[in-house]
Amino acid sequence: MKIFSILRSLLVIAGCAGAFATPAMAVVEININKGNVEPMPIAIPDFVSSNGIGAQISAVVEADLKRSGLFAPVNHAAFIEKQTNPDAQPNMQNWTVLNAQALVVGRISQEGDGRLRAEFRLWDTYAGKQMMGQQFYTQPENWRRVAHIIADAIYERITGEKGYFDTRIVFVAESGTKTDRKRQLAIMDQDGANVRTLTNGRDLVLTPRFSPNRQEVTYMSFEGGQPRVYLLQLETGQREVVGNFPGMTFAPRFSPDGQRVIMSLQQEGNANIYTMDLRSRTTTRLTNTPAIDTSPSYSPDGRRIVFESDRGGRQQLYVMNADGSGQTRISFGDGSYSTPVWSPRGDLIAFTKQSGGQFSIGVMKPDGSGERILTTGFHNEGPTWAPNGRVLMFFRQAAGAGGPQLYSIDLTGYNEQLVKTPGFASDPAWSPLLE
Repeated sequence: MKIFSILRSLLVIAGCAGAFATPAMAVVEININKGNVEPMPIAIPDFVSSNGIGAQISAVVEADLKRSGLFAPVNHAAFIEKQTNPDAQPNMQNWTVLNAQALVVGRISQEGDGRLRAEFRLWDTYAGKQMMGQQFYTQPENWRRVAHIIADAIYERITGEKGYFDTRIVFVAESGTKTDRKRQLAIMDQDGANVRTLTNGRDLVLTPRFSPNRQEVTYMSFEGGQPRVYLLQLETGQREVVGNFPGMTFAPRFSPDGQRVIMSLQQEGNANIYTMDLRSRTTTRLTNTPAIDTSPSYSPDGRRIVFESDRGGRQQLYVMNADGSGQTRISFGDGSYSTPVWSPRGDLIAFTKQSGGQFSIGVMKPDGSGERILTTGFHNEGPTWAPNGRVLMFFRQAAGAGGPQLYSIDLTGYNEQLVKTPGFASDPAWSPLLE
């Protein structure tokens, strides 16, 4: 089976008629635009199955929803009713007495051809109504992905926003001592599961970034002692050099349509921003200053670019049109700003800010207004957006720690969580929702 070649469409997602019909109205919802939202109590009993796979799938669904900070799963030890028949309407009083506002029940069975059939229903316990029901078919080895898709469906039905659980993270896996550190390109599910390395660790790798519409990443490598930008096809493992340029190339990132790579090229002590058309391999220079211009990131409509530059004496954030015109500074707070990345929603730009000996992760509007700091520490850096634009991941190096680790935080700044990896990890990049 090819790496990451399982398409969402191959899961044969289908809403059933009759018992699985979705009512037109439901009481349960979460307004995630209110700021700090009180998590909704939700009950997720083990999905019915004959071999324990049901409990594994429902546990992943529960963990996804809990990690979002918007849901508070009810402790299984408090359950009054044991779910044995997901087709029957639950006794809602047994769940409302536990303050569960929503209930998820499901069943996992195996078809004659060996595929798993996963069914679930989402209930509004206080209204006594079914909010949604879906079923999926997939190969048994893909059970975790089914769990993430179910969690996405529940998240979207209750919040009205797309979920982000059926996604992956590409990052730099680090091991060894500070003086002898090995860095490999690695990939994992967004919850830290299914980690696999993509490079052998013999050469330094930096700044991996996902294509917005293909299972492809771009990254920088010092293979052969020469810094180059590479494209890596995740399904096939095929790799190619974007181009051979004099001097150092770094901070590559895809355009929203996936047809171009934007990057910084260093020549004669200064760095400027260029784009390369991946079909024709022609390059276009966008900035031309004696400063260091780097870390470019497109707006989701492809019309504008945010980048960092020290042209004013220290690193600050600038926005320009996609053709390089209209270069305008947008950051004016104390300290220096770096690693900007435009939200998939287009409404915010995330950044790293260094001030007073601390590193912060924050967001601001594209015109520079509304700056908010989400988290501050000894060394925080490299934010990346979940595809729904509601959650950020970044890496943190604590004072005295042996190496960096990955963390996620939502836009409220209250829900910060460690993303566990087998070793040290840095430079995360979030994939779009898998197809």
